[in-house]
Amino acid sequence: MKPRSARFWPAAALLALTLGACQSMGGAGLSNRVDVDPATGSEANIGSLTAVIERNPRDPAAYNVRGAAYGKAGDYKRALEDFDTALQLDPNFAPAYANRGLIHRLRGDTQEAFNDYSRAIQADSNYATAYIGRGTIYRQQGRYNEALNDYQQAIRLDPTDPQAFHNLGLAQQALKNHTGAIESFTTAIGLSPLASEPFNGRGQSYMALGDYKTALDDFNEAVKRDRNSYIAWTNQGLALEALGDRQKAFAAFARAANLNPRYAPAKEGMQRTTV
Repeated sequence: MKPRSARFWPAAALLALTLGACQSMGGAGLSNRVDVDPATGSEANIGSLTAVIERNPRDPAAYNVRGAAYGKAGDYKRALEDFDTALQLDPNFAPAYANRGLIHRLRGDTQEAFNDYSRAIQADSNYATAYIGRGTIYRQQGRYNEALNDYQQAIRLDPTDPQAFHNLGLAQQALKNHTGAIESFTTAIGLSPLASEPFNGRGQSYMALGDYKTALDDFNEAVKRDRNSYIAWTNQGLALEALGDRQKAFAAFARAANLNPRYAPAKEGMQRTTV
């Protein structure tokens, strides 16, 4: 099987969303993954998509794709306008609901996002992406069992989606089911071996179980894949600190603090491990 992309969704080539132990990373367009060709949001690409719409002004898919491009470019207002138009042309077009839901979520309009993911599911009960999106909102609200149900449904519909397994692991982790979380993160890694986030997530569950050496191995893999992840560097520092290597732990915390000077766990780790 061809490996999936190295990075996941919501979270972020569309928008740099911070991924932590209990945070998400995020069908057609941008609703599930945001790691598409960066040129997708370019002015030239949007111009090409506009030409397609001019030739097919009644095609909801054309507006949906251009809306995704606007979303990647950070122009949420125009993205929402395109998704609205797509849904006016086809009120049962699930991808447009899910994409609009993601834009609402990125704008902080959680209820609107939840409503759109639910509408996508009503329009197409087999649309796995919408379950992942809605599950993420449930998880962020602390409604972990409902999040589990949505992620598990997404997996039943598409058992090859690494994001669904990754998010399932985050929900299991929040419920202190670290053995289950490790299994889910391991599946996500198998489906997307170049991704940093599931290694970081799995390492956190190993830490919770007291297996600091295995956790360190995972954090090493996480920073190898994403050298700019201050969370992974901080977690590497925590594992090294737990293993008694204060000097290397300080270096990892310092690297994290350099990447994000306002990240308190990294600064606190530096203070604890100063030699």
